[in-house]
Parts: sequence; structure tokens; C-alpha cells
Amino acid sequence: MAATTDTEREGRWVVKASQGSRDAINPVRGFEENLFKDALKARRTDIEFIKLSIGDTTALPVHPAVPEAVKKVLELGGCTGYGHSRGLPETRAALARLYSPFTLDPRGLTAEDVIMTNACSGALETCLTVLTEPGQNILVPSPGFGLYSCLAGSRGIKCHFYRLQADRGWEADLADLERQIDSETAAIIVNNPSNPCGSSYSKQHLLDILAIAERHRLPIIADEIYAWMTFPGSEFHMLSSLSETVPILSCSSLSKRYMVAGWRMGWIIVHDRQNAFRDEVIPGLARLATKVLGPSTLVQAAIPDIISKVPEDYHQKNLSLFHRNALHIMEILGPAPGLFPVMPRAAMYHMVVIEMKHFPEFQSDVEFTKALVIEQSVFCLPSPAFNTKDCFRIVLGCAESKIQEACNRIAAFAKLHYKE
Repeated sequence: MAATTDTEREGRWVVKASQGSRDAINPVRGFEENLFKDALKARRTDIEFIKLSIGDTTALPVHPAVPEAVKKVLELGGCTGYGHSRGLPETRAALARLYSPFTLDPRGLTAEDVIMTNACSGALETCLTVLTEPGQNILVPSPGFGLYSCLAGSRGIKCHFYRLQADRGWEADLADLERQIDSETAAIIVNNPSNPCGSSYSKQHLLDILAIAERHRLPIIADEIYAWMTFPGSEFHMLSSLSETVPILSCSSLSKRYMVAGWRMGWIIVHDRQNAFRDEVIPGLARLATKVLGPSTLVQAAIPDIISKVPEDYHQKNLSLFHRNALHIMEILGPAPGLFPVMPRAAMYHMVVIEMKHFPEFQSDVEFTKALVIEQSVFCLPSPAFNTKDCFRIVLGCAESKIQEACNRIAAFAKLHYKE
């Protein structure tokens, strides 16, 4: 091969990004950081800006036991070096004890069934990586957390979206879910309780989903980050507590229940009663864990104290706020023309369906929510962030007065633009 000449070296740099990076599109962050830039610049400034777009937990106080647990680790020392790639043994053992009551395996869980990750997003990415090959597909809820498609896209994995039904409290359309399955389907993602819908499925509905997974021999990735975050009168069932046969990788983290989203501390719980994961998946998870050598040892070491010393009344206080805010939304937006808020049962989100035919000046819910930002200085995320259409999400984690003020503005906006 002839040597490259100086002339051929001239010109501009051309350094290409990978296809995986081009397909790593997080729709939630995309709306927050890019698509709404102009609307945010053009918004009214004579009234308070109310941001209800991102499920950040910093608006709520952290229980004192949480920073105290970290302080204790710092004072004792010993957590400044690398830990085990799958996580500190004592931390994994504490989480195994926490989750053991929710497995049908009479042996319970051990530290060997737990893998620590960089946040729940890291847990989801690890599960997708170990279970899928480029060109395969996964089943993803719609509406659903936008990160699923981002993680899948970056690996060349296709998403088959199964429909959630607003008029049934966002239950999965089981027939639609089963229709999405083909020979290249690798796994089903089940998010319960749900972001963005705030649903929490009945025992029977989860059993129906598990029956489909059983028929098609498909493992489930259970995004259960909002476990136990249910409102009065609602029920929560961990998937692992309902099946002795379907292999399940359950993902969660500290971020939502303990209000420390920025700490980026998550985990995977392996439920594998029939040893379907034993030969390949579990060794694969262990190898993937060596890529980053585990998350922060400082925060890991604090987890046993955090989960044992934060009292239940702290969690209930936060849930009570979310529930009251959801009731305010129903009270104010329920009568608003052209809007259909669906009462959530859990988590920290409220979905509002828009009857777009009554707002003909807007071509989509994106245009609707952009105009809402400009005219009323209220920022909610539109439906494309959740792979659906004709709705928007309100985050419940803020003061009641702000939710009430925001909803009054949204109702006024709807009344102004509504057409019969």
C-alpha cells in the first residue's frame, strides 16, 4: 500500500461517532435539554416557573439516617479502595435479606443473588446487555420509561412496544403484548409500579403477564425501582413473589424511595428457581460487573444502615404528599376541558391524556406542552418522551401549593385553547 502523501493529509478532521452512540437517544433528557430550549427561553417571566418535568427527588428532604450512615462509613474508613466487582459482600447480603420475603424459593436469597450497579439505569443496561444480541428485540411498555429505548438503541436492539390502557388504569393490553412476540424476542420489560403512569398492577394482572412469559419461555426484566411506593388502597406485588418458574432479573436503587437520585446506586436481584440463568446469564452478569469494578464503595457500605434505620413513617410521609398532589390534579384538571387525568396508584407521576381533536391549533402534544411553557411557565413532559402520544406527565414530588398553582394554570390554558 502506498504511503499517505502530505496532500492527502490536508483538509478538515473527520472523526466519526459509532452507530451505537447515534442511537443512544434518551427522549426524556432530549426534551429537557434540547427540544424545549426555545420554549424555555420564550416563557413568561412575570410568574414563577414551575418545573414538573423530571423525577428528581431533591425537592424532598433526605432522612437524617441517610447522611449519618455515610458519615459513619467515612469516619470508620476502609472504603476508599476497590470493592468486589459485583459489590461489597455485606451490602449484597443486606439486600438479599430485604428481598428474601418476596421470593418463592424456600432457600431465600443470598449475597450471590445480588449485583450492585451504577444506579437503576446501570442495572437495566446490564440486564439488556446480558440477555440480548444486536438485531434481537425486547418488549417495552408504551407509555414507558424513555431510557429503555435509549439503552436498547445503543446496542442495536429493537423495541416492540406493547400498549398500556389509560381507561383500565394503565394495565397492559395482554393480547397486544403477546402479538409483539416473535422468534427474535429476547425478554419482556415489566415496569411496576410504573413511570410515567403511576400504576401498580393487581396480583391477577401480573399473573397474566407471567403466564405469557411462561408460554413463550421469555425472561422478564422487572423494573421495580418504585417498589412499595403505593398509595392508600393500592396493592403492590413483586413479580418474584408470584412465579416459581419464570426467570426474573429485578432492578432497583436507592434513588426514589430514599430520595437520593444523585447517588447513582442500584442493584440487580436474580430470581432463578429453575436454574435457567445458571449456565450462561449469571456468569455473564459477573463478567459485565468487571467492566466498571462496581459502583461507589462509600455509598455501598452505607446501604445496610440506610435500609435498616430509615423508618417506615418517613416513606409514608413522602407517599402521602404524592397522593395528595395526585388528588389535587384530579380535582383541578378533572373538570378541565379536553383533559383526562388518570388517577395514579403509586410512584411519583401523574399522566394526563389530551383530547387533541379539541385543540386544533396544536399539531401534537409536543406543541401543546411547548405553548404551555411559553404562556403559563409550566413545564411538563409530552408523550414522545414515553413512546406514546396525546398525553403529558406531571411529577408529583413538589409542594402542594406548586401543584395547585400549576394545575390552575394548565386548566386556564386548556379553557383558552379548547374548541368544541
